[in-house]
Amino acid sequence: MTSRNPPDNPYIADPNPDFTPVETLSETAARAQAETLREAIRYHDYRYYVKADPVIADRTYDHLFSRLQTLEDAFDLQTPDSPTRRVGGQPLDELETVEHVVPMLSIDAGDDDAAAREFDTRVRRTVDTPEYVCEPKFDGLSVEVIYREGVYERAATRGDGQEGEDVTENVATIPSVPLRLAGDPPAYLAMRGEIYIPLPDFHDYNRERVERGDDAFANPRNAAAGTLRQLDPSVTAERPLDWFAYDVLAGGSTRDAFDTADASSGPDPETGLETHVDEHRQLEEWGLPVTDRFRVISDIEDAIEYRHDLLDAREDLPYEIDGTVFKVNDRTDCSALGTTARHYRWAYAYKFPARSEETRITDIVIQVGRTGRLTPVALLDPVDVGGVTVSRATLHNQSEIHDLGVNLGDKVQVQRAGDVIPYVNDVVESHSESVFEFPETCPVCDSPVERDGPRHFCSGGLTCDAQLIGSVAYFGSEDGLDIEGLGEQTVEEFVQRGLIGRDIADLYDLTADDLRALDGWGDRSATNLIDELEASTAPPLPDFLAAIGIPGVGPTLARDLARHFETLDAVMEASESELQAVEGIGAIVAGRIREFFENEGNSAVIERLRERGVGPQPMTDSGGSQLAGLTFVFTGSVEGWTRDELHELVESHGGSATSSVSGNTDYLVTGANPGQSKRDAAAEHAVEALEPEAFFAELERRGVTVE
Repeated sequence: MTSRNPPDNPYIADPNPDFTPVETLSETAARAQAETLREAIRYHDYRYYVKADPVIADRTYDHLFSRLQTLEDAFDLQTPDSPTRRVGGQPLDELETVEHVVPMLSIDAGDDDAAAREFDTRVRRTVDTPEYVCEPKFDGLSVEVIYREGVYERAATRGDGQEGEDVTENVATIPSVPLRLAGDPPAYLAMRGEIYIPLPDFHDYNRERVERGDDAFANPRNAAAGTLRQLDPSVTAERPLDWFAYDVLAGGSTRDAFDTADASSGPDPETGLETHVDEHRQLEEWGLPVTDRFRVISDIEDAIEYRHDLLDAREDLPYEIDGTVFKVNDRTDCSALGTTARHYRWAYAYKFPARSEETRITDIVIQVGRTGRLTPVALLDPVDVGGVTVSRATLHNQSEIHDLGVNLGDKVQVQRAGDVIPYVNDVVESHSESVFEFPETCPVCDSPVERDGPRHFCSGGLTCDAQLIGSVAYFGSEDGLDIEGLGEQTVEEFVQRGLIGRDIADLYDLTADDLRALDGWGDRSATNLIDELEASTAPPLPDFLAAIGIPGVGPTLARDLARHFETLDAVMEASESELQAVEGIGAIVAGRIREFFENEGNSAVIERLRERGVGPQPMTDSGGSQLAGLTFVFTGSVEGWTRDELHELVESHGGSATSSVSGNTDYLVTGANPGQSKRDAAAEHAVEALEPEAFFAELERRGVTVE
């Protein structure tokens, strides 16, 4: 990969590149600097997205990227392979259908040891001593990706195997898909890969969707498929897609190689790749992400054992898989085995047990959230799904209920993926001619139910106990002001007893005597909660903005708002256009924020909080640089600190806080219950591990005062 790390490129490792003003550059100088920046950014993309081993901080990367955009705009220097292309192109009217270079056939599959052995028997009728390559069967979306002269040209979904949807612009936004290959690829190259959403990113993105008031995606595969088929590539660019490359479909020195490629032999002979192992290594050398679970095995029994081991490791992987794939390694043997009309005879998929089972719906209940949104939940006869007992599943909204045709008593297929809430995937047996309909009034307060698109809302506002309980509990949750002892059950009791009857400001009217009068409350518990409430009267502005329940504003966006506007009044007075100047806020969220603060009831709640002494602290830039040049990674919990607070602490003093350990990491801070993978990575990269006390001592040693 030496071509990805040119020794004379000034932007490979410089933590603070100094650029001369654009207006002082000639077009020749600007063109040369732009190409140098593209080369450096491609290298940094490879280190970050493919090797998971970045060498510069995120803010330095952003500085390089911004400079490249400025140069391209000022001198009209855009190129097809520029990293700036990843922000997304013009919206499309529809996705065109394109023919594949060679057919993208399916793989014969089974789900037991005997079927795998039968595959081996069939192979041995043609090949005396087959060697197998084993790899995960990714549960994503299969795509064909084409490069011409090493430059990204086209991408298409598998479709029916003969032709698929043209998703060129959308795939170009995926950071791990290089827009220019490294090394010396053939003039024309078509490969097959799998696009997916990593599980940690999927859960984070779902959380953000729910905070915005949108439906959560049911599973990563559906999310990836829907994202890849967006007509607006800029929407695709905002979502956390990734991919693995795993097959060379065709390649050669001329375009004609595409027309004459023989799909029965797997990779095309013109590439000079004799085995799938060669192919795997070559893909990596071209700068493409490949699985590290790749194994070469000489015996079918060892391949079966590989499958069972991978099944055991399934829950620990950061992506979804639904089985393993066995491939005959030698391409000459693959050619001899050939294909059927539908699948390759040289490959076999040994599937995992399904994460879906059939059961019956015993009831459908409506939950009312803190924003008043009504969510239907199916209560089920308990069933084991992938080792987890499931007794309830989300139905999302009325539109999905109608699409499925769901009602009480129906026998349904329930599915789960990773840690995602189980959901009803299909109706197996219908026991009703009708479909479940939402109630016309709120099941909690009897207020009329209003509809907004596919969603239903209670119109009762804080007169609805469910919304009052939800909003107060969220205010005191970890995502809010983190008031210990103020859980949902406690809030529910306060509402039922009349101690909270209006809004969150009622919390600050509570007294220790009020609490001691309740069953189960003693002097200590009452005093502790009052002390917690008193301590929460001067919250950091980001925490306060997240706590008050602004639609679409969770902890991350709240921190961005606080950084941008610095004070609560500035946020409250910001126009929609000023709000959209904050990264991550579009027109819809800006409108929701503006509407929230223009609502007289919400303004009255904030004023009542202020009257009770609650004053959010302005967000000020400490300007500290004591940690400049240092990169920290955190794992496990640190008592008294949230992960966001730790990141803020480091970044406010010039340091960088990242989520993964690499050779560029200086310290791994290990709290309670740390993750093993980060500790292993720290050991591999010789990164110093610090327990919390040592971490804070190191900060103090460097001049950072920790209160």
